[in-house]
Amino acid sequence: MAKLEKYRQLVREILTEYSSHKPSYGEVEVELILDPERDRYQLVHVGWSNRRRIYGSTIHIDIKDDKIWIQNDGTEEGIANLLVDRGVPSQDIVIAYHPPNLRKFTDFAVS
Repeated sequence: MAKLEKYRQLVREILTEYSSHKPSYGEVEVELILDPERDRYQLVHVGWSNRRRIYGSTIHIDIKDDKIWIQNDGTEEGIANLLVDRGVPSQDIVIAYHPPNLRKFTDFAVS
């Protein structure tokens, strides 16, 4: 249980850090969505830029089966790398946006 709480805290910290980075263009808000009951965490960009609608999940992370599942990662440095730097073993991180048959070729968990 302590491991799960640590993972929740790390995910919240990382997403909170990213939520402070406001786009330099348009009228775009950065929404931080935290659902610790269901272990769903997202960072979403919402708004308008040059009469064009902006909407999308920049980061989406789930915690399930005692592992951190990175569903979407729109960052340059990579959320998985940040988690490893903060002490999460790579075998507890699933890069879910990679096809299951290719995950075995990464340094991270298959599932």
